Amino acid sequence: MTLDPQTVLLMLLAAPVGGLAGWLHFATLARVADLFVAGRLSAVGLQLARLAVLGAFLWLCSRGGAAVLIAGAAGVLAGRAIVMRKGGGWKRP
Repeated sequence: MTLDPQTVLLMLLAAPVGGLAGWLHFATLARVADLFVAGRLSAVGLQLARLAVLGAFLWLCSRGGAAVLIAGAAGVLAGRAIVMRKGGGWKRP
Protein backbone atom coordinates (compact mmCIF):
# COMPACT_ATOMS: atom_id res chain seq x y z
CA MET A 1 0.00 0.00 0.00
CA THR A 2 1.38 3.38 -0.97
CA LEU A 3 0.31 6.58 0.68
CA ASP A 4 -0.21 9.73 -1.31
CA PRO A 5 1.29 13.01 -0.03
CA GLN A 6 -2.09 14.32 1.09
CA THR A 7 -2.65 11.29 3.34
CA VAL A 8 0.84 11.61 4.80
CA LEU A 9 0.21 15.28 5.55
CA LEU A 10 -3.09 14.46 7.23
CA MET A 11 -1.36 11.77 9.29
CA LEU A 12 1.31 14.24 10.36
CA LEU A 13 -1.42 16.67 11.43
CA ALA A 14 -3.65 14.07 13.09
CA ALA A 15 -0.99 12.74 15.45
CA PRO A 16 -0.19 15.98 17.34
CA VAL A 17 -3.79 17.18 17.28
CA GLY A 18 -4.75 13.75 18.64
CA GLY A 19 -2.16 14.20 21.37
CA LEU A 20 -3.74 17.49 22.34
CA ALA A 21 -7.25 16.02 22.21
CA GLY A 22 -6.15 13.02 24.28
CA TRP A 23 -4.42 15.20 26.83
CA LEU A 24 -7.50 17.42 27.16
CA HIS A 25 -9.84 14.44 27.39
CA PHE A 26 -7.90 12.60 30.08
CA ALA A 27 -6.71 15.68 31.98
CA THR A 28 -10.32 16.69 32.65
CA LEU A 29 -11.36 13.23 33.83
CA ALA A 30 -10.53 13.88 37.51
CA ARG A 31 -12.46 17.15 37.39
CA VAL A 32 -15.53 15.37 36.03
CA ALA A 33 -15.25 12.70 38.73
CA ASP A 34 -15.00 15.36 41.43
CA LEU A 35 -18.08 17.14 40.09
CA PHE A 36 -20.05 13.88 39.95
CA VAL A 37 -19.10 13.02 43.54
CA ALA A 38 -20.13 16.51 44.65
CA GLY A 39 -23.50 16.02 42.98
CA ARG A 40 -23.04 18.91 40.56
CA LEU A 41 -25.15 18.76 37.43
CA SER A 42 -22.42 20.51 35.47
CA ALA A 43 -20.52 17.21 35.51
CA VAL A 44 -22.96 15.81 32.95
CA GLY A 45 -22.36 18.71 30.58
CA LEU A 46 -18.60 18.51 30.96
CA GLN A 47 -18.65 14.76 30.38
CA LEU A 48 -20.79 15.15 27.27
CA ALA A 49 -18.44 17.85 26.00
CA ARG A 50 -15.41 15.63 26.59
CA LEU A 51 -16.96 12.76 24.67
CA ALA A 52 -18.26 15.01 21.88
CA VAL A 53 -14.88 16.65 21.27
CA LEU A 54 -13.01 13.34 21.20
CA GLY A 55 -15.69 11.67 19.09
CA ALA A 56 -15.74 14.55 16.59
CA PHE A 57 -11.97 14.46 16.28
CA LEU A 58 -11.89 10.72 15.66
CA TRP A 59 -14.78 11.00 13.19
CA LEU A 60 -12.89 13.68 11.26
CA CYS A 61 -9.82 11.46 11.24
CA SER A 62 -11.88 8.57 9.90
CA ARG A 63 -12.93 10.73 6.96
CA GLY A 64 -9.25 10.83 5.95
CA GLY A 65 -8.93 7.06 5.88
CA ALA A 66 -7.63 4.29 8.07
CA ALA A 67 -4.05 5.57 8.22
CA VAL A 68 -5.17 9.02 9.38
CA LEU A 69 -7.50 7.47 11.98
CA ILE A 70 -4.69 5.29 13.32
CA ALA A 71 -2.37 8.31 13.53
CA GLY A 72 -5.03 10.32 15.37
CA ALA A 73 -5.78 7.47 17.77
CA ALA A 74 -2.07 7.03 18.44
CA GLY A 75 -1.92 10.72 19.29
CA VAL A 76 -4.83 10.31 21.70
CA LEU A 77 -3.00 7.45 23.41
CA ALA A 78 0.15 9.56 23.61
CA GLY A 79 -1.85 12.35 25.25
CA ARG A 80 -3.21 9.84 27.75
CA ALA A 81 0.31 8.63 28.51
CA ILE A 82 1.42 12.20 29.21
CA VAL A 83 -1.46 12.77 31.63
CA MET A 84 -0.88 9.46 33.38
CA ARG A 85 2.87 10.04 33.70
CA LYS A 86 2.32 13.42 35.31
CA GLY A 87 -0.11 11.97 37.85
CA GLY A 88 -3.36 13.15 36.34
CA GLY A 89 -4.59 16.39 34.94
CA TRP A 90 -6.89 18.43 37.15
CA LYS A 91 -5.38 19.10 40.56
CA ARG A 92 -7.85 18.73 43.39
CA PRO A 93 -8.09 21.81 45.64
